[in-house]
Amino acid sequence: MRNTAKLTTAAVAFGALALGLTACGSGKDSASADHNGPLIVAASPTPHAEILNFVKDHLAKKAGLDLEVKEFQDYIVPNTATEDGSVGANYFQNQPYLDDFNKKRGTHIVPVVTVHLEPLGLYSHKVKKADALKSGATVAVPNDAVNEARALKLLADDKLITLKSGVGNEATPQDIVKNPKHLQFKEVEAAQTPRSLDDVDAAVVNGNYAISAGLKPAKDALVLESPKNNPYGNFLAVKQGNENDPRVKKLAKLLTSPEVKKFIEDKYQGSVIPSF
Repeated sequence: MRNTAKLTTAAVAFGALALGLTACGSGKDSASADHNGPLIVAASPTPHAEILNFVKDHLAKKAGLDLEVKEFQDYIVPNTATEDGSVGANYFQNQPYLDDFNKKRGTHIVPVVTVHLEPLGLYSHKVKKADALKSGATVAVPNDAVNEARALKLLADDKLITLKSGVGNEATPQDIVKNPKHLQFKEVEAAQTPRSLDDVDAAVVNGNYAISAGLKPAKDALVLESPKNNPYGNFLAVKQGNENDPRVKKLAKLLTSPEVKKFIEDKYQGSVIPSF
């Protein structure tokens, strides 16, 4: 992946988690191997951990599920922790991102059930409409391979740029064949895109980071992804071989329950959309 940013808070949190699990005396695979213990799920804070905590607080006990939620700010540690067994599952990503991650890092993470879509959006503190961007405007985009390609596709769908025919989930600014506004692109870590809004003319921000920054995608985005035929739904994932863990099956059922659908619709008001 092109994302080479140093891990700070998330890495520290992961280290503490790993130490805690080792102290239990079960080894690094304890979180996934002990089907009688709590299911530890790594998640981005918003909306993933919020959805999981709703399940934990309102649904899990009745279903006989002991659920523990661990929050991470980045897009790397949740998968590596799932791979090495420090956590039993994760909930933060979409299929194109996971495919790219598994390919480049040799991991064996697989989806279990798709829960929601966070529409990617273009935001600005300087203009009210996308077509008001001036010639030479700077646009921040996520620097990981899949989310950058997704961001560029969003801009192409709004006719701000034209991408090379047939380019897929590895598109970069070098694949732009028409750029009538001569937009300049600044590649930053996905989590930093909302913070970049004061330094650039516009930024393409993932839905979870937009919500965490106080943005309302359904209201504030200049351009927003359509949910129709969208491949970027976020899902519960595990290391291959753990799909039949009874705890995972219980959580998958709860995450696609009518109660969770209502929670998502009521809390996020279109900024997060149920995918079931």
